[in-house]
Amino acid sequence: MTLPEQTPVENKPGEQTGETPPGQRPDDQVTDPEAGAGGSSGAPEDELPDWARKELAKVRGEAAGYRTRLRDAETRLDGAKSAEEFEAALTEVKQQNAELERSLVVASVARRFDLPEELAGRLRGTTPEELEADAKSLQSLLAPKAPSALGGGLDPSEGDDDGEMDPRKLARRTRRF
Repeated sequence: MTLPEQTPVENKPGEQTGETPPGQRPDDQVTDPEAGAGGSSGAPEDELPDWARKELAKVRGEAAGYRTRLRDAETRLDGAKSAEEFEAALTEVKQQNAELERSLVVASVARRFDLPEELAGRLRGTTPEELEADAKSLQSLLAPKAPSALGGGLDPSEGDDDGEMDPRKLARRTRRF
């Protein structure tokens, strides 16, 4: 992850920035005992040579950039999930995936054996073979067996059919018991 480069802001010497020097915390700031006791009226930076003031301003600017980066990283870390939350979410997704795969296999087997939707949910088994065996047993209970031979009907190739219906001819053709 690369962060954009930040240009340090140069402060004028003697200007208070409200920033803490690097290596110190805000509550650990060292106060000059002479400044508060009526010693010199200027800031301690005024006593430094120009090169030191420029270097101090540069370092303060860099420190401000680092603090900004730190705050950004902390906010991103606060939004990130912990490893436990990630594992729990992953387990939940895997469980949902397994349920969806099973429902897909059950629906496929039910369609293959022409089972109604109401019975598709009653199929038992973990593997497709077990589901197919259960579907076969359900199908045998549902489907009525077709009669072996249908007979006794009329044969359209028989007779002298001239296209008109004659009730007398039909009556003669019928069998008498």
